[in-house]
Amino acid sequence: MIRGALLAAGVVSGCAAGVTSVAHAAPWQVPIASSYGAPGSLPADPMMTGARQLEAQVGPAAFTAPDFHPGVIRHMVMFRYKPATTDAQRAEVTARFLHLVQDSRRPDGSRFVQSIETGVQDSGEGNDAGLQQAFLVTFKSEGDRNFYVGRPVVTDPAYFDPAHEAFKQFAAPYLAGVVVFDYPVTLVDTAHPTPAPHHRRRS
Repeated sequence: MIRGALLAAGVVSGCAAGVTSVAHAAPWQVPIASSYGAPGSLPADPMMTGARQLEAQVGPAAFTAPDFHPGVIRHMVMFRYKPATTDAQRAEVTARFLHLVQDSRRPDGSRFVQSIETGVQDSGEGNDAGLQQAFLVTFKSEGDRNFYVGRPVVTDPAYFDPAHEAFKQFAAPYLAGVVVFDYPVTLVDTAHPTPAPHHRRRS
């Protein structure tokens, strides 16, 4: 029932009214050792290298702390499903992803995902690169995003979200491709249209 409601809404907020109890871990929420792709499948990336260097410099506790580089962060994830993935399997992937707004928690039980929204590709421009579905996850700091993302940047299980790691293992067999794009939100005052960074960038 709840999964159907989540799919129909397409957006789930961590601050929704009436959501006050601590959710119990679902069967798929167990620590895992893999991510969306196979180990060693990730290409060298300057942002990933920089993030790893920063994590090593400040330590995992500071890097994943709620107050580390505060400011609104969007975490965009786009999926291309394998041809053999059924509609029911896609629906299950979607439901479990959306449910992370409740299931993703810090060791003290506090929720840190502000919201998750989703939608299927609906552009007719022909530039979708075969991607079929997008998810947009919102955090209020880089630290919260770092704790959620975990591997491949944060490798100590004490400093990343086991619910998200478990979801990645569940979803991986159904996915042919994944694109992830994070950005700090920049607000533009319409009265003064010069963009003003709303977020402290990674040093």
